[in-house]
Amino acid sequence: MQNEKHMRPIPYGRQHITEADIQAVVETLQSDFLTQGPKVAEFEQAFVRYVGARYAVAVSNGTAALHLCAMALGVNESSRVITTPITFVASANCVRYCGGTVEFCDIDPATALIDIEQVRQMVESKPRGYYSGIIPVDFAGNPVNLEELRQLADEHGLWIIEDAAHSPGGFFVDSKGERQFCGNGKFAELAIFSFHPVKHIATSEGGMVTTNDEALYKKLLLYRTHGITRDADLLEENHGGWYMEMQALGYNYRIPDMLCALGISQLSRADEGMVRRRQIAQVYDEAFADAKGIAVLGTNPAAMTDAGETGHAYHLYVIQVADRKGLYDFLRGHQIFAQVHYIPAHTMPYYRSLGHKKGDFPKAERYYEACLSLPMYPTLTEEEQAYVIEKVKEFCKA
Repeated sequence: MQNEKHMRPIPYGRQHITEADIQAVVETLQSDFLTQGPKVAEFEQAFVRYVGARYAVAVSNGTAALHLCAMALGVNESSRVITTPITFVASANCVRYCGGTVEFCDIDPATALIDIEQVRQMVESKPRGYYSGIIPVDFAGNPVNLEELRQLADEHGLWIIEDAAHSPGGFFVDSKGERQFCGNGKFAELAIFSFHPVKHIATSEGGMVTTNDEALYKKLLLYRTHGITRDADLLEENHGGWYMEMQALGYNYRIPDMLCALGISQLSRADEGMVRRRQIAQVYDEAFADAKGIAVLGTNPAAMTDAGETGHAYHLYVIQVADRKGLYDFLRGHQIFAQVHYIPAHTMPYYRSLGHKKGDFPKAERYYEACLSLPMYPTLTEEEQAYVIEKVKEFCKA
């Protein structure tokens, strides 16, 4: 083990920028387009090939992606949407941006994913039409069983937005034994991804929406750019080559070509990064298998193949311990910057002002009190991981 004093800080996540990434950005900076150019469409096409969807729309960030999804599905003041409290608040905020009401559903404590059986109970307790849709979250990269959720949604006329920000490359196994990759559009009307630096694919900021629905795809394109179109087939009038029309109230959620160039380069080695993430997770699993006082957050059984392969994308590796604050501080004292994901959304002051309160979702709150995300990124070295494991065990034995 390297001398602890010379160990570099170890964050919970870290981007990996290569010379190829830098060159891709430089070439775009030297091109004719910095924004609204060819790299945007190139990134979108590369991404649909990666996840298996028909359409993709690249946007400025994952929150913008969620907002556009809610707009495209017509969320408004009369909409009630179910989501999980264990998520970044954007998963809920996108409903509020459109004036809708957010209703949280508690989690399955084994996985921290939204509890589909509790979703069913919520929906069946109300008349048809009371709820509009569901926003499940592939938390930590752990895929939700969207086939099961789709069956529920179809029974009650609900739409689904899959928040797959943590799970590009992740998959679950459907009832036919086939792998269904996150964001492929087969079970959710829309799915979103994030390209924040700690995510699998880093563009500094950026996001993507995927769908198999052409009508929704066209709405996303319109809303992404102020609600403005130049498409001659869509114009109500046409004054000439310069003419454009604002046909809806949209936003400036565009993403620059230089970030798309970086995304294309990053995407080219996404499979390699996924292999490494799963290797790191396996080492953690083995290290903590018999460790007293350390519980590892489980994988959704639907994300495991008969051969024992996992569809977990491992954006995060989460453990649970009794003295989470003590472990968090202890690790920071040893240059290991673990993180907490997430403070339950319903306990935030904003959502409490809307009538939610602590105690509403006890499983989510118990999860929060114990959870800690350990370092998980492809460039984490074996030596660094061993050091993290050593320090976690050292504290938990104290």
